[in-house]
Amino acid sequence: MNLILQSTQLLSSAQLEQARIAAGGAAALRLDDYAARILNVDLTLRAQVTAWCAQRQLDCAYLPSRSLAEFSLVVMDMDSTLITIECIDEIADFCGLKAEVRALTEASMSGEISNFEESLRCRVALLKGLDANVLEQVWRKRLKLSLGAQRMLAEVQAAGLHTLLVSGGFTFFTERLATRLRLDYAHANRLGIRHGKLTGEVVGEIVDAQAKKRRLYEVCAELGITASRAIVIGDGANDLLMMAPAGLSVAFRAKPVVRQAADVSLEYTGLDGVLRLFG
Repeated sequence: MNLILQSTQLLSSAQLEQARIAAGGAAALRLDDYAARILNVDLTLRAQVTAWCAQRQLDCAYLPSRSLAEFSLVVMDMDSTLITIECIDEIADFCGLKAEVRALTEASMSGEISNFEESLRCRVALLKGLDANVLEQVWRKRLKLSLGAQRMLAEVQAAGLHTLLVSGGFTFFTERLATRLRLDYAHANRLGIRHGKLTGEVVGEIVDAQAKKRRLYEVCAELGITASRAIVIGDGANDLLMMAPAGLSVAFRAKPVVRQAADVSLEYTGLDGVLRLFG
């Protein structure tokens, strides 16, 4: 088993040696100025090493040697994963309800509210009557890609992997992101709009945790692969079901319940940190 260390700051040789000793590793191989792989670590020291890394704001991942070629699909959540915002919270800001909606979003993503469908319908209902042009304003002025997202996607696409964006958010944003980033698949909820105003309803089936998992399996079947050949990246409780069957699950800036369940957690480095897990 190897330990992959990643930092937002330059990793010194002294730090790498300290980490090697702390992990009981055989050798430390520098991947670049910000990352290293420590070989043949002692797994009985894992808890202490994880705490040591957290104190120094280092991302650490315990993984066997793996190749990106083992995988065929990258699956991503959208809000607070591929992008830095929760779109529904920003939409709610235009009607003065951001704090109220954000509290419900936070409770849903952390698992405190278990019924995602009920939570989403409640939040969307608060948007009723809002001018639909606020969606374009959120897209143009507030939506930003997460750190490292473009590099990660460019490299996995160059390696021949397919990409799926599956979100409990809204098609207005996923469809635009799919075009901008040349994603193969996108799946999300559709907001009701009538006469240029939000109706306060979601049109069609709610994309909840079960629907996310189902879409993962549908795309895998279309590609002729098993879910074990998928890398799944998410941050909220509604991502857990699609992360469970993945060959590699990555918690990105995630809620505690997701960090505990995932194979890898990235708290400090960008989404391009996924690339350093291989090789």
